[in-house]
Amino acid sequence: MELIAKDTDFFVPDGSTLRDAMCKTTRLAITAHQDDTEIAALHGILECFGKNDEWFGGVTVTNGSGSPRTGIYANISDKEMMAIRRLEQRKAALVGEYSFHIQLGYPSAAVKDPDLSDLVEDLATILKAASADVVYIHNPADKHATHVATAIRSIEALRRLPSDAKPSKVLGCEVWRGLDWLQDTEKVPLQVPGGNSLAAALLGVFDSQIAGGKRYDLAAAGRRVSNATFFASHDTDEMEEAVYAIDLTPLIENPNLAVSDFVLNAVDAFRKDVAAAIAAVS
Repeated sequence: MELIAKDTDFFVPDGSTLRDAMCKTTRLAITAHQDDTEIAALHGILECFGKNDEWFGGVTVTNGSGSPRTGIYANISDKEMMAIRRLEQRKAALVGEYSFHIQLGYPSAAVKDPDLSDLVEDLATILKAASADVVYIHNPADKHATHVATAIRSIEALRRLPSDAKPSKVLGCEVWRGLDWLQDTEKVPLQVPGGNSLAAALLGVFDSQIAGGKRYDLAAAGRRVSNATFFASHDTDEMEEAVYAIDLTPLIENPNLAVSDFVLNAVDAFRKDVAAAIAAVS
């Protein structure tokens, strides 16, 4: 598979060919940074783990050079951090028994450049080869600019696919901004088992982030519990933990639908809901 990115890392945990690994992939995540996949697409990883008829694959877009660092990682260079994060992502793919994981190694600035089409072309190539039925990406209302850019590039790539190669479902997931503000009718709660040891192990391999000053392991688990508990105010909990997503499939099915309009319609629905709730008791 020929990609434009020159610093791409291809990894197939079980040692099979990349072609075979991609052909059997049923769920695929495209995320910005190393460890984003294990937060945003945990549902997909767990749905495939230990099964022979479902396989999870991942794509990490950036090189990880901009990570915050402290402690034993405080004085390492960007180049050293890139190598560490690449290795950590490979470890996660081993732990999660992914079919494959591709790290494209783009700088964040390139991902955010709307005039650079290389990333979109690379993602389209990967999507055609994998033909996954469910694709997990960042949600376009995320707080992190590189996450938003990765979501936009992913949508652009998905729109390039022929109709018979498009996934049946595209889900925009949480990382740097939760989706609890979405109307319940628009939320897609992705249930995961509570206190899952695999979930903990997957994020645990990213020591450069955890020991480096960001407790993503605790924060991600806490959000999942919070999502499940606060989903319904007048009902007992039906889920132990959940990742929220927004269904982005309409953006893939209708290329004329602007991403900004789609997201802002959801924001407007939230605004109207808040206004109605206040008016009802005022």
